[in-house]
Amino acid sequence: MAKVKNLRKRIFDIIQIGNKEDVPSVIFDIGITITIFLNIFVTFFSTFEQSKPYSGVLNVIEIVTVVIFTIEYILRIITADYLYPDKKPMVARLLFIVSFYGLVDLLTILPFFLPMIFPAGAVAFRVFRVVRIFRLFKINAQFDAFNVIIEVLKDKKNQIFSCITMIAILTLASSLCMYGAEHEAQPEAFENAFSGIWWSVSTLLTVGYGDIYPVTTLGKIFAIIISFLGVGMVAIPTGIISAGFVEQFTKMKTMATFEEIHDVHFVVSDMNPRHPWVGRMIKDIVLPPEVLVVAIYRDGIMVVPSGNVVIEDDDRLVLGAHFYEAEDDDIVLREVTIKSENPWVGKKIRDLDFSRKELIVRIRRKNKLVVPTGDTVIRSQDAVLILAKKKEV
Repeated sequence: MAKVKNLRKRIFDIIQIGNKEDVPSVIFDIGITITIFLNIFVTFFSTFEQSKPYSGVLNVIEIVTVVIFTIEYILRIITADYLYPDKKPMVARLLFIVSFYGLVDLLTILPFFLPMIFPAGAVAFRVFRVVRIFRLFKINAQFDAFNVIIEVLKDKKNQIFSCITMIAILTLASSLCMYGAEHEAQPEAFENAFSGIWWSVSTLLTVGYGDIYPVTTLGKIFAIIISFLGVGMVAIPTGIISAGFVEQFTKMKTMATFEEIHDVHFVVSDMNPRHPWVGRMIKDIVLPPEVLVVAIYRDGIMVVPSGNVVIEDDDRLVLGAHFYEAEDDDIVLREVTIKSENPWVGKKIRDLDFSRKELIVRIRRKNKLVVPTGDTVIRSQDAVLILAKKKEV
């Protein structure tokens, strides 16, 4: 059983995206990426008349890619208990199956197998092939590009919802206005109030298609006013989202800058295989009320720490907290980067000349976390975290 458990854990580590230090994982990621693009290429190219001479090759590629997707899907179900470590195995597998990416994986392979079971519905099932395009999200799901978009939409959801509501109201109002102004002049184009929605949407969101347009003077006046309002209404959500992107990237850049500041408001913690947080989701980590995970560095890439992000071995977590300053003791933290000319270089901690009221609590050395002991030798470029009395700092 132990061997099976270790094998399942190894499979889980390989099929998760982002571990650049693990060669099999990198090979798997590259292979899956190529498979996704090949499958999507077949889906698109098969719609062209020029693809008929290559139908045999395309069918073989589709079969091979679907088989690979099927194996991957089964492996992800088998190892789902590592994705949800706090859940029972059956519950974890069910949670993966009904998750967004679980459903995408399932709908990717279903159009291939369902016609074998229900031949009469083969044409209808092929519609689901469009879901395969969503597999592209998996390539970047754990990193900045996709996570930043999600975070911006979450942060600005109230403003965006308000804008969408205003656009919907304006669409309905403009449809009613144009129906009242144009119905008698062209009853076939503006048959009822609902028929004017197509015109109002195409006018508000684009420059119009010309298939329906006002011919009366009042209708043209309404069209001019509505066009101007449409430009302004569409510009509002665009500005909100653009501002959200600027805020998000500024925040990420600020977090990276704070890591180098000596007065520590942010503490960096490097994960190792024995760390209890490895394999757990951010939302399942128990932290003090004043502390939160503000960033994750993974293979040189900053990962936005949303609640469902799973912590991996070798991750560097940036923990943010209010600056600690005890009322009675005036205790503070500071991080000192040891330069080559510093007299501490080459000395053991027990031999260092510093106050008894100072304590080295952590050393960051070349992206590795060193737990200091009396025999630990200080090296050049070590980042030493010191706990000390404020008046003696």
